[in-house]
Amino acid sequence: MEMDAKVVVVTGASMGIGEAIAKVFADAGASVVLLSRDPARSEAARQRIGHADRTLAMACDVRNREEIDRALAATLQHFKRVDVWINNAGVGIRDSVADMQPSAYRELFETNFFGAIACLQAVVPAMRVTGSGTIINVSSVAGHIPVPFMAIYSASKFAVNALGKSARLELKRDKINVLTVCPGYVSTEFGAHVVANRQGTVRPPAVRGISAERVARATYRGYRQGKREVIVPWSMIPVIKLYQLFPGIVEWGMGRAMRGK
Repeated sequence: MEMDAKVVVVTGASMGIGEAIAKVFADAGASVVLLSRDPARSEAARQRIGHADRTLAMACDVRNREEIDRALAATLQHFKRVDVWINNAGVGIRDSVADMQPSAYRELFETNFFGAIACLQAVVPAMRVTGSGTIINVSSVAGHIPVPFMAIYSASKFAVNALGKSARLELKRDKINVLTVCPGYVSTEFGAHVVANRQGTVRPPAVRGISAERVARATYRGYRQGKREVIVPWSMIPVIKLYQLFPGIVEWGMGRAMRGK
């Protein structure tokens, strides 16, 4: 199989995009380690994925560097290497910039951004030993287009985009690729994992969202092709370009959606 002998670690792997990504890589033959804050949920996801002989589930809060180091050490002890590390752990926030609580936006950045940095710094030395590797940061289209009432979430994803693209250049000499994955609206239970939820969204009613499985397949293809960035669905690419060139048009559309709430 394509991923025979490869070892993949996925954070935030107990549900949604993380679980779907873990399954795609496991189905392709990889050994996969599923990490999340809740070990019971990680184990439940591992059971759903199957391939019990080459999967592990462990607790890991990416806000805590000691837990990251323990998970990495356990992975290296069991599988001897890490070929792909996927930073998928993340939380959201729905609140106005003027009213959000400092504790909420600090918690979000601790997971979405600082957790990604900590994981990258932890795994790079192990990848340097083997002379290759890939780090995949699951970001968002909101990291290209700021979204009202999700400003801090968008800010964290803008930061993740910058982190991944800069790290890709820095780590190229070590033969380590950094891939940034930017999904648009995804049909998951992400709304249940927000640190504050005091506002609605500006999501158009006609937009149903893509499946986590579609994001996972796009992520796997991007990994296999050595890409720098994957935007899924492809229909978001012209929207991002439109915002870059004519932001007022996109902001006008968001304004209409806000007035419709």
